[in-house]
Amino acid sequence: MRSFHTVRSATFAMLCVALMVRGLGATDRQETLSGSDVAGIRADLERYRTGWLAGDADAVRKTFAKEAVLMPHHGLAPVVGMAAINEFWWPASTTKTTITRFEQTIDEIGGDRKLAFVRGRSEVAWTVEDQGKMQHWHNGGNFMVILGKQADGTWLISHLIWDDPPNQLE
Repeated sequence: MRSFHTVRSATFAMLCVALMVRGLGATDRQETLSGSDVAGIRADLERYRTGWLAGDADAVRKTFAKEAVLMPHHGLAPVVGMAAINEFWWPASTTKTTITRFEQTIDEIGGDRKLAFVRGRSEVAWTVEDQGKMQHWHNGGNFMVILGKQADGTWLISHLIWDDPPNQLE
């Protein structure tokens, strides 16, 4: 199983590089993103951000393709598919986590009319409540998102990778 994840991670890395190189050299108008594509990509990332702020797991899930892959920070194993994403972000637990701040800065959007990437930075703060004890955390770092255009013209996240320092207790 680990070798599958290693191969999938390597494939993802090669795809990122290929997209960036392709985006840098794209001159054919049919291969570049349209204004409405960029707007749709930005809208999907904004739904992702506001879903977290609203505590709406369904809204967050709706921004992802069914077989999406998370590639978490600190070398954690890839999280493949919506069932695994649910367990990763919303495990059955008495602990309650609430996102209190989530800011995204988009530094780059590229790709073509079917596959796109977004590079940026994010700042997140959250509270964790467990057995009456409350802790406040925050973090910030880089992210890379790959999105695929759906048959209905909408964009969904297929891969999300982020890197940041260890979480910081306030």
